[in-house]
Amino acid sequence: MIESYAILPCNGLDKCAGAISREIAIKLCENAGNEMICPVFYRVAETKYNKIAGEHPLLVIDGCPTRCASKLAAEKSLKISKRITITEEAKSHNIKLSSGLRLQENENTLVELVLYELENAHDNAAVVSIESNTSYHFDYESFQNGKFIFRVPGNPQIYFNENDCWAYVIGNRARIGVTDFVQQNLSDILYFTPPEIGAEIDQFGEVGEIESSKSVFELISPVTGKVISVNKTLEQKPELINENPYESGWVAEIELTDFESDKELLIGFDKYFEIIKKKVEDLNG
Repeated sequence: MIESYAILPCNGLDKCAGAISREIAIKLCENAGNEMICPVFYRVAETKYNKIAGEHPLLVIDGCPTRCASKLAAEKSLKISKRITITEEAKSHNIKLSSGLRLQENENTLVELVLYELENAHDNAAVVSIESNTSYHFDYESFQNGKFIFRVPGNPQIYFNENDCWAYVIGNRARIGVTDFVQQNLSDILYFTPPEIGAEIDQFGEVGEIESSKSVFELISPVTGKVISVNKTLEQKPELINENPYESGWVAEIELTDFESDKELLIGFDKYFEIIKKKVEDLNG
């Protein structure tokens, strides 16, 4: 889980790195316990923000090597617990930032990577069940057929195969699972059989099973790699896949080995959205 922080972001909002710093700070503050220190108002509301900094470890998010946020913390004699520099993070992940202020795909990917790394900073043992979905933010589109509503995440980091499985790719890792179409078609899910930790999985290879009273569904991996984590909660509560197959009902995490090749055989939101609508129509036609 992400530690509770007082967050001091870069105030260079006229630069791309500053805009990314602000976005990360906002997403962190959407989680209970984290509080923002505004670098602009700090100078006129020192007592308020000193109190926040005294109650939480201080996370400084600098945009670039100028380190304006770090300098402000030093000026106010604040002890920095953790520091992130956006341009350095982009370089370490081989991500090229744009010159604009509106975040594009590369910038949003970097935001997700930084959030992921913060989430796992105190738990580097990747071969455990990760219960939190903090770093995976889903933006859904939906359509209705009869009494059933089908949701499909439209995030550009999410890819689908035509076997109705998805992969949310962040850096060299992917969280995978089944789509809403699968869980609604299976109805009440009774059993979940996870893949083995450390198993080497080929793209379109089997990566676990889910079973309902109607049938058994083999999960077909959208990506190639090694299983580094499974959602062990599903072994006791497989119904979470029915409740939300994208968030609480995710299946496994894969360390990617050949995603550039995998991507050629995957599809994005627009195409998959049309495919799933046709599948639903055919079933109810």
